[in-house]
Amino acid sequence: MTDGMDQPARPSAAPGPSPVPEPSGVDLARVALRAAKEQARARGAAAQQKKQARRGGLRSGARADGRDPLPLGAAINRLITERGWETPAAVGGVMGRWPQMVGPEVAQHCEPQRYDEDARVLTVRCDSTAWATQLRLLAPQLVARLNADLGQGTVKLIKVLGPGGPPRRYGSLRSPGSTGPGDTYG
Repeated sequence: MTDGMDQPARPSAAPGPSPVPEPSGVDLARVALRAAKEQARARGAAAQQKKQARRGGLRSGARADGRDPLPLGAAINRLITERGWETPAAVGGVMGRWPQMVGPEVAQHCEPQRYDEDARVLTVRCDSTAWATQLRLLAPQLVARLNADLGQGTVKLIKVLGPGGPPRRYGSLRSPGSTGPGDTYG
């Protein structure tokens, strides 16, 4: 019987990855320096937390951080971004700039009512059926103009409503749910 030390080494069938040289000299110094810096940062952060806890919590220092006061516009923009309200805020801006978007003549007779964010539909009410028909014909160009201003796909459809009738008045002698004298006949 022979032990495995006496036999010559056989080449392996599958070549393995080439051996990675061990770091030495300058490379070892760099690794040690990096580890020492990380440990120092960790000790400094722990000391800072202890110091803040002794003082009674976080306080703003000489450098700017997330707790410092912001100008109103920046605070509102930050809130809009954090809550994901970019699209509704942009559409609300369009409702405020409606006359500039569609022109003064159309804006005089048609006004935006609401925006459904899920369906991406802008609802517009017109003061006459003629203007409602005119706006229905202009709707594709208006959708393209709104999407160019707000971002592609923000508005998919403009729902045009004609003039509404007078508001229903419910007097003291009406029964709940009745529509008037027509509901008693056949």
